[in-house]
Amino acid sequence: MSEYPSYPASSDPSPSGAAAQARPSTIEGAFWAFIASTVISLLGGILVFGNRDALADATRTSSQQSGSSLTEAQIDQLVTIGIVVALVIAVVIALLYLLFAFKLRAGRNWARIVLTVITALQLLSVLVGQSTWAGYVSVLAAVVGVVLSFMAPSNAYINASKTIRS
Repeated sequence: MSEYPSYPASSDPSPSGAAAQARPSTIEGAFWAFIASTVISLLGGILVFGNRDALADATRTSSQQSGSSLTEAQIDQLVTIGIVVALVIAVVIALLYLLFAFKLRAGRNWARIVLTVITALQLLSVLVGQSTWAGYVSVLAAVVGVVLSFMAPSNAYINASKTIRS
């Protein structure tokens, strides 16, 4: 007698006996569009942070206009802290965005909704404020991802994934 429990053999390893549905190309396209949006945003942010002199000049001008007298060392320290804080925030947001993209790829409807809300906020930010070329391209990729995630094959995949999980 074996020490391992004996389970009946099953030719269908999917949960609840339902056949697993293949991931449609619209979900794959949405996933890669969100990945591209994230990468473009990070690259655009790195390019902006690479212009340290312009940030220092803006800080210096702001300091003079407000009447405070910051030394060059203080301005340099403020710019460094600002870059580090912004970079940490950007990386955390990018990691969350990637998590949502992977959850969308796994067929989670809540991830699709979260990505849609984030994309709407991103689009609003680009329309209302000033943006760089990276901001425009990033939001365009995210909008493509949202559109693809709501197409009929994507809806069927998410509904099938929901049925398989329950």
